[in-house]
Amino acid sequence: MDLITGGAPLPANMRGGVVALGNFDGFHAGHQAVVGAALAAARAAGVPTLVASFDPHPARLFQPGLPPFRLTDPAQWQALLGAFGVDAAVLIPFDGALASLSAEAFVQEWLVGRLGVSGVVTGADFTFGRAREGDVTHLAALGATHGFTAKVVGAVTDSGGTISSTRIRAALRAADPAAAAALLTRRFAVRAEVIHGAKLGRQLGFPTANMALGDYVRPAYGVYAVWVRLPSGERIGGVANLGVRPMIEPPVELLETWLLDWDGDLYGQTLEVELVAYLRPEMKLDGLDALIAQVMRDAEDARTVLKLSVEP
Repeated sequence: MDLITGGAPLPANMRGGVVALGNFDGFHAGHQAVVGAALAAARAAGVPTLVASFDPHPARLFQPGLPPFRLTDPAQWQALLGAFGVDAAVLIPFDGALASLSAEAFVQEWLVGRLGVSGVVTGADFTFGRAREGDVTHLAALGATHGFTAKVVGAVTDSGGTISSTRIRAALRAADPAAAAALLTRRFAVRAEVIHGAKLGRQLGFPTANMALGDYVRPAYGVYAVWVRLPSGERIGGVANLGVRPMIEPPVELLETWLLDWDGDLYGQTLEVELVAYLRPEMKLDGLDALIAQVMRDAEDARTVLKLSVEP
């Protein structure tokens, strides 16, 4: 799948496609419905399927003080779209200049000029243009003027209401990775490079792979049963502490994972750690012996959970 960033031109063979347009961080079940409709329309017409989103997320411009909230990193997002069948993804640079464009100017510059689309698919709540002046009705009218179709996909719902990134973040913050996985259609996973840490775990008999959380949303701090995807594609069970490690000074926020029944050097490698189940909150224990005993109990709890785990 082609990825076009930084305002680079779209390859000529991708022009004339049907584009799914919106903020698709997480690529959850609702996003999949929008992109699926674009994919079906593009295949019926024999044209490319495109996804167009914004980078950075518009919230970063309008609310720069927001805490980290990403559900996928760029590599995960690209891989998910490619596996879904998308031909090209376009990350539209979102800055003050773009935010100041009128709805019609955005359509003329990006949808018509840069992408040359034959069709656009959005969610029902999609807005665009300066001060969100454009909505799906406006987009349909502009499409009729500029020669492209505009389709709206209704919200995808379950027993909890509309499936959304907001609900997924709330589930993760509430220590419910299973609920988040049901909405995502896969487990939430942190993808990052293994960095050097205090190496206390190695000294105590449970070496950990340490990863910074970067721009990811912060799930509830605590201990999790996890699956770890190695660069080779091999999947290993593990137990992970996500948080600030109250037993170690100074406190540093990390995702620390002990890969169970596995040994090797992972420094500098990129892992993907899937949160399967929340085992307990972080706690400050009475000394290193108590810490070792607790980690061993956590490891057995994780093994039990992972034996019963199934794909969401």
